[in-house]
Amino acid sequence: MKMKKKYIFSLVAGLALTSCYDLNREPEGVLSSSTPFTTTGEMSSYLDQFYESAVRAQGVQAGGGVGIAGIDVNSDNMTGPSVNQRLAGRLSKSSAASLGNYTYIRRVNFFLNNLDNCNQAGSPAYNQCVGEGYYFRAWYYYQMFIDYGRLAWVETPLDPDLALMNLPRENRTVIADKILADLDQAIHYLGERSNSSSMRVHRDVARALKSEVALFEGTWEKYHKAKNDPFFDPTVTDAKINDYLTQAAAAAKEVMDRGVWRIYNTGNPNNDYRVIFETTDLGNNSEVLWYKKYDGDEIGNNVNRYLNQGGGSLGVSASLVDDYLTADGKPFVGAQREAAQKVWGNELLPTLRDPRLAQTVATPGQQLRPDEGPNYTFPPLIGTSAYNNNITGFSLLKHVQISYTGSLDAEFKGATPAIQFRYADVLLNYAEALAELNGAANANEIISALHPLRDRVGMPDVDFDREYNTDPEYPFAGLDKYVQAVRRERRVEKACEGRRLEDILRWAAADELIIGKWHKGALFVGSNLKDAFPTLVFDQPERNTIYLTGTPGDAMRYINPVNPAGYEGGWQFNPQRDYLLPLQDRMISLTGGLWEQNPGW
Repeated sequence: MKMKKKYIFSLVAGLALTSCYDLNREPEGVLSSSTPFTTTGEMSSYLDQFYESAVRAQGVQAGGGVGIAGIDVNSDNMTGPSVNQRLAGRLSKSSAASLGNYTYIRRVNFFLNNLDNCNQAGSPAYNQCVGEGYYFRAWYYYQMFIDYGRLAWVETPLDPDLALMNLPRENRTVIADKILADLDQAIHYLGERSNSSSMRVHRDVARALKSEVALFEGTWEKYHKAKNDPFFDPTVTDAKINDYLTQAAAAAKEVMDRGVWRIYNTGNPNNDYRVIFETTDLGNNSEVLWYKKYDGDEIGNNVNRYLNQGGGSLGVSASLVDDYLTADGKPFVGAQREAAQKVWGNELLPTLRDPRLAQTVATPGQQLRPDEGPNYTFPPLIGTSAYNNNITGFSLLKHVQISYTGSLDAEFKGATPAIQFRYADVLLNYAEALAELNGAANANEIISALHPLRDRVGMPDVDFDREYNTDPEYPFAGLDKYVQAVRRERRVEKACEGRRLEDILRWAAADELIIGKWHKGALFVGSNLKDAFPTLVFDQPERNTIYLTGTPGDAMRYINPVNPAGYEGGWQFNPQRDYLLPLQDRMISLTGGLWEQNPGW
């Protein structure tokens, strides 16, 4: 029993990070005896549990977003029917969650500290399992790192001794370096793959995550340091920041240089981008490094249920729609934009705009269900229920399985895949790291990296001068033209994949994108939408069925998807507090003050 206690229990119990723990209980998994992991079969079975929790899950719920298809409601890309409390600056310490990932880290540490038990050490199967262990530990730490910043790093299971368990939080760069070191170990041990058919992590997945982590921390430190806020590591140097960016580019380049991954492109620019997000089986898709498969039967999701009529009580924002370039690669601004908005749907059309827009937002005539012909004429601003009501005038098309033959409207019967990493992510990470290091010197490499993304949809290659948006209303109008271009490309290519908030946080961009802003939808007054929905009520003291920007008499008024009462000044994200989430007060007391609260809380 003493050995069990030594190897099973880690820092988490001493800090009481979740509820309570049983000192005598082995971690979850398939174990044949008290001497675990004697075979690679046991090792692999034990690791299976992490394929449930160490993934970005797919899903949607009416008005709440969630999952890959809906979580962008926490950003300026999408919205639900109520204001996001973090964007509004209205989070409180009472909303602080427990650091549950330490529970998973405890289980991974148990695995990594019992590797000597295996009688197949050095075999390919053994190495694969070891690599998965390091990958998953890096993943769990990285997710907490995004939310909370500084952490206590634990990699050796500890005796249940309070003196040992009270460990302070390490500086940001220390944690980032340890995550990257774990990923280096994962890269060393994991096998190479040329497709995602095994649905297990492999070397290029670890490289892709390494490029993401290094880019996240490099840009976090660069931009938070530039604003001199409380969130950067005070020990960081410019050389250290550049090292992270260099690591990001190098890890991405290793994936690129293998030459086995390709952007999915069959020569159909009006469909090839969207089709990968609705294909149930992506095992042999050249772009997908790793994905989670849903079958709509035993393991299903609600993406089709809430989005296959253009609703979900969700909506894509005008901010995102406006950021797509024109078909000839220029910013969509001024008189051209205003003219297109007057007839609903014109601003979305691939003849005018980057074709990725019409594959992300439903356009007039778009088929959404296999049991009906093209019937999407206008967004369902008046829905019969929450799951088929749209609230911005822009319905999310991306992720909808148009030809799905399973149950369309039942709970958890959808099969929309959850793509974890695709080759586009690698190219975007590479391009951004190069732009941050020296955009002018790396201009040709950036253009080359982004070429496959543009080529798939028939867009011209990046031209940093042609597409530089200097409109005073554009949030990044004063940004370096190389960085502006890759940020826009990232937003467009990754739109509504649940990653936008992370970008805003690492760019320290709340001042430009959040504070004083507000979600806005399609043009209503001044377009044919108003005539199409004559029963909608607005500008009344109460019982309005739609809210609009501006005031009565204005020639152009846009849909305001959320009742603006109480938020007249826009979002009030606190840049001295809200870049990180609060810790629970009990964490502070249980650690005797070693775990200080995050800034501003």
